[in-house]
Amino acid sequence: MASTPQSTTAPVPRDVEVIVVGAGQAGVAMSEHLSRAGIRHLVFERGRIAERWRSERWDSLVANGPAWHDRFPGMAFDDVDPDGFATKEQVARYMTDYAERFGAPVRCGVEVRRVHRLDGARGFEVDTTDGVYRADYVVAATGAFQTPVIPSLIPAEDDIVQLHSSQYRNPAQLPAGGVLVVGAGSSGVQIAAELQRSGRDVHLAVGPHDRPPRSYRGRDFVWWLGVLDKWDAATPPRGAEHVTIAVSGADGGHTVDFRRLAAEGVTLVGRANGYRNGVVEFGDDLARNIAAGDANYLDLLDEADAYVERHGLDLPEEPEAREFGPEPACVTAPLRELDLVAAGVNSVIWATGFTSDYSWLPAGALDATGRPAHRRGVSAEAGIYFLGLPWQSRRGSSFIWGVWHDAKHVADHIGIQRMYAAYRPTTESASSAREKETVR
Repeated sequence: MASTPQSTTAPVPRDVEVIVVGAGQAGVAMSEHLSRAGIRHLVFERGRIAERWRSERWDSLVANGPAWHDRFPGMAFDDVDPDGFATKEQVARYMTDYAERFGAPVRCGVEVRRVHRLDGARGFEVDTTDGVYRADYVVAATGAFQTPVIPSLIPAEDDIVQLHSSQYRNPAQLPAGGVLVVGAGSSGVQIAAELQRSGRDVHLAVGPHDRPPRSYRGRDFVWWLGVLDKWDAATPPRGAEHVTIAVSGADGGHTVDFRRLAAEGVTLVGRANGYRNGVVEFGDDLARNIAAGDANYLDLLDEADAYVERHGLDLPEEPEAREFGPEPACVTAPLRELDLVAAGVNSVIWATGFTSDYSWLPAGALDATGRPAHRRGVSAEAGIYFLGLPWQSRRGSSFIWGVWHDAKHVADHIGIQRMYAAYRPTTESASSAREKETVR
């Protein structure tokens, strides 16, 4: 077995063909494809391989997809049941083991500060905490989930503990009292449920979301998205570019049901829109958001039923999947305001997503808003590539298996560009060209 990437002690070349920035799932996948193509490269990671899984996730987090699906094509999880959901530690170990299999040239503890295009020469100068390197190509494999987004709603000076979901670890981390969780995607829902089970009084602000079934007729929803050809959708439906997905692999996996959460004691509220004098103001959109999520859920059931009938599959019917519980009082008569002190709420968890920072790249690689300017990961700035972006080429691009396929496309593109850069006319063809110029 190859030596562990983090423990590499061999001399490191300062001049390489490709530098990959980031050693999460995107960087590891990129390194595999570059290694297969025989392309010299280095992977720089400011922490450890899969660092965000290790240190920027709550303790009880598990993957949202089953292990048979959410993996690289070349290696199964050896410590997770195929239909089970890997813990964050198992995912990090999987990434490290995978990189170890092909001896990925990962340099941990190295942060890339700036990438400059060389003047009058091909390639880039890459300024790092380990000195300056030169590369013909640079792949930004840091993904889109870099900088936590905390809305400037509640002033920092107010006596309320505010954490982003990436900073939350477990209920014991928070002071005594109730908690307001803002954001009802996978993270917000799972954190709210965990806090409620720990005995906390929890309010959950629910915005627009998709709510797929965890499983239906004996098949996980990832299987349904596959056979219904939804993973390969090139663009999100109009108006759904930033809609969160409420799905959970926690406790063996289950369909997110906001009515059940309410029945268990979580108070649902609309989107958090304002704050004044210790009072959070909520929108009047809660019932609409719940209804839209239900419609999304039922649409997938309809498509699944039609697929079963069309292909004559022997999958058990599941009529109970279409049965919803009664509307909870917090939905029919929603709170529009919450006085945090009066309600005993001392903490707010912001499950409000992330933004990205690519300011370290040449300006030509970014659009006017600072976002990647690319087509399937190939940047508008020649020689710069992106990997790990949501919807980079398809719906599945931000998943482990999806980023692997995107990495192959980027590696192939680099290989083609190398071929053109290496081309030199033969003596005969060069002489012929000069003769033609003379005739002219």
